[in-house]
Amino acid sequence: MTFIVVGVDGGGSKTRVIVADEMGAHLGEVVGPGSAVRPGQAERSADVITAAVRDALASCEMTHVTPKVLCVGVAGAGREPERQALWQALVSREIAEEVVIHADFSIALDDAFGEGPGVLLVSGTGSVAFGRGPSGQIARCGGWGPVCGDEGSGQWVGRRALSVVTASVDGREPETALVGAVLTAAQVNDPQELIAWAAQATPAQLASLAPVVSSVAEAGDLRANAILSLAVEELVLHVRTLARQLFGDERAATPVAFTGGMLTKGTTLRKRLEHRLKSAVPGAQLMPVEVNPARGAVRSALRYVGEGTA
Repeated sequence: MTFIVVGVDGGGSKTRVIVADEMGAHLGEVVGPGSAVRPGQAERSADVITAAVRDALASCEMTHVTPKVLCVGVAGAGREPERQALWQALVSREIAEEVVIHADFSIALDDAFGEGPGVLLVSGTGSVAFGRGPSGQIARCGGWGPVCGDEGSGQWVGRRALSVVTASVDGREPETALVGAVLTAAQVNDPQELIAWAAQATPAQLASLAPVVSSVAEAGDLRANAILSLAVEELVLHVRTLARQLFGDERAATPVAFTGGMLTKGTTLRKRLEHRLKSAVPGAQLMPVEVNPARGAVRSALRYVGEGTA
């Protein structure tokens, strides 16, 4: 083995790290806490990524080896100030010979479509869609963050669940099983305690309520089902917007891939989304392979090595 590379996918809820050899064969993989970059918090993200990389190297007994390239695709790194701050923080930790930082969508697109066209829909803690058209044009839709956007994401679903719960407690809405389920998930005893919990909750903590909403919806609760239906419509809008912008029409053949914890294969939201896309975006061609952005980061790292030695 000549050298190793490391690919990192850093999201709001978790960080996935893959160690690979010069041929791209996976040697080790670990999952750590979220490492999304937020303004002024690059050092924190770098700490999480560094710890995860060291754990990944330990998992394949390569703690004595310095990776040739560390390629990090991380949420929030699409903004230049955050990207630069994270790059400097990781370089100072000397965990690889070279450090490359990409926005999370870049490594995900790489894994989903290679250098070809397609639309990638991401829904995890946050949400966003990215696409590459037949001519190579890149476009994005959504991804405005937890305050202004992230429609159809885990934290968006969590926020709406809290609104439904408080409205139900008031009597402004009918009774719903979400009340008890959300109180249990938030580990509080009284609805009034949700005020303090929500005020301090991170986007990842809000997103932790999303599986609760799905579970209650599957049991037949009308309000939980309504939240999921709204989430599906919001996510469909992301795909349809990019299909029109990049492919000319939602009826045009458009490769579509999903990634993110909310869109794991078999989940209620994913099933409903796939069904809805058939009518809302008739040209959507769903990719059968599950997207692994960390795998895309490995490919990007190897490409970087090739470009450096060319």
